[in-house]
Amino acid sequence: MESTVSRVLKTVLIVAALAFPALGWAQGKIAVVNVEQAILQTDYAQKRLGEERDRVEYKSDKDEFDRLKEEFDSLVQEFQKDAAVMSQEQQLAARKRLASKQADLEHVAGKLQTTEQEVGQALLQEMSPKVQEVLQELIASEGIGLLLQRGSVIHADAGYSITAKVTDKLNQAFAN
Repeated sequence: MESTVSRVLKTVLIVAALAFPALGWAQGKIAVVNVEQAILQTDYAQKRLGEERDRVEYKSDKDEFDRLKEEFDSLVQEFQKDAAVMSQEQQLAARKRLASKQADLEHVAGKLQTTEQEVGQALLQEMSPKVQEVLQELIASEGIGLLLQRGSVIHADAGYSITAKVTDKLNQAFAN
């Protein structure tokens, strides 16, 4: 008797498991979007980022970063070349110079990154209402029943992504 109940229960579970995916597809297709990427890849966002990078303060920080990077790389090469013949004191002094240069480099890199993040956040905030309109339009026109943010998904084939479509529609919207 238990084995009959067990078989019936297993059969019901298998039928249910096979039916649920079909029910999910009947509701609409599934898509994924990376909203931040869609926004930052628009022509408008690239123009704004370019304008920020053309500012004197940004260029000055970028030039300093490039100079520090070159100096750091040169110190690393010099240390690697001469480390075998250096005394302990010389190695310690060289490591201190490397650490100091690296700290300077990280500080300037942080300033550049902060500037770009601030511009990115401003763009996300500014373009958010238009993104919502574009997403609603795509959901309706493509029959999307479930739209997921790319960051919340472990895996999705490229065919599920509508990020490029969102970018294209935002380019059209901001070109007008």
